[in-house]
Amino acid sequence: MSSTTSPQAPAKLSTEGHNADLVKDSLLYREFLAERDEILRHKWIESEKAGHDIGFEKALLDWILRYRSNWRLQRHQDAGLSPLV
Repeated sequence: MSSTTSPQAPAKLSTEGHNADLVKDSLLYREFLAERDEILRHKWIESEKAGHDIGFEKALLDWILRYRSNWRLQRHQDAGLSPLV
């Protein structure tokens, strides 16, 4: 019998769903989502200024170089957390 039809397969799927929930609830994932939102906001603002879509990669690099450090510091201070290094 192949491993894809074994009785273990459904248990693996439910474990994967559980792992996905753990990831979504993690601080790291929430930080990623918050940072992505800021990058997308920056992309929109800079695209409006330029009169065309500047693209995600350009917005990402520009945001990291210009704003990320201060954004992270302020975010962690507001949450009462120690700054990320």
